Amino acid sequence: MEFRLLEYFMTVCDTLHFTKAAEKLRISQPTLSNQIKLLEHQVGTALFERIGKKVYITQAGKCLLEHAEKAFFELEQAQIKIDEIRGLQRGELKIGCSGSHLLTSTVISFSNKYPNIGLLIKELTTEETIHEIVHHRLDLGIIFIDSLNNQLDSKPLFIEELLFVVSVDNPVAELQSIDLEDIQSIPLALLPKKFLLRQLIDESFKNIDLEIYPKIELTNLWVLHQMVSKNQIATILPKSYVSGINDNSIRCIPIVGPIPKRTVGIVYQKNAFLDKTINTFINSLLETYKQQGINI
Repeated sequence: MEFRLLEYFMTVCDTLHFTKAAEKLRISQPTLSNQIKLLEHQVGTALFERIGKKVYITQAGKCLLEHAEKAFFELEQAQIKIDEIRGLQRGELKIGCSGSHLLTSTVISFSNKYPNIGLLIKELTTEETIHEIVHHRLDLGIIFIDSLNNQLDSKPLFIEELLFVVSVDNPVAELQSIDLEDIQSIPLALLPKKFLLRQLIDESFKNIDLEIYPKIELTNLWVLHQMVSKNQIATILPKSYVSGINDNSIRCIPIVGPIPKRTVGIVYQKNAFLDKTINTFINSLLETYKQQGINI
């Protein structure tokens, strides 16, 4: 079985569209279709099912994909180890995170020290980051690590806390603290439900038999922050975010109540070879949070 055929197969799995996959591979669509048919002939069964214009992966296809991803991962690991033996550094580090604020200080210092190493930062949900690491598309993730599957290893960074955030012009800005019952009656802008941070907020209210219905949902912490600073609407933000900004237009108020806390940490593929580049970045990240005094 040729690795070229597996590469074609994995690209179709990723796009579930033969024309888009062919464009990505820079080959013609008929050539791609013929190569997939050749692979299907070699394995003795269909790998894709076509229903109308949609393409679905068969059970056999899913099995092959799982093992193909492992094979390509092992080859990549071998190349990384060989490059390290030769004294070469990897050219790029791919990182997923639940909020880019978690990496800002480290990225700046790391880039200054290692200008030849590119950093690709993707802002993803916790679930998306885990999925990308498991499928070998990211090297590292910075996410909540309290409940991980056994395919990942982790290093804890800090315990995340939540703060109620309002404009200084908001009447509640004078409060020294606020409880969940009072927050429920205040117009809020929050992240959508797919974000673990929002799920943590919802869980907090559910623990006291309340539900929260935000007036606005936005997918970015910075936009939530800007919305609050310019309006009478409020939000709930992680302490790790607000501690890194200097904005006199907002007030952060401690929340009184049974709010679950979650651990933010570094995650990576179990049994992955952590080369000098990855270890250096991890150590830089740990040192950043140690200096800020909020690490575990």
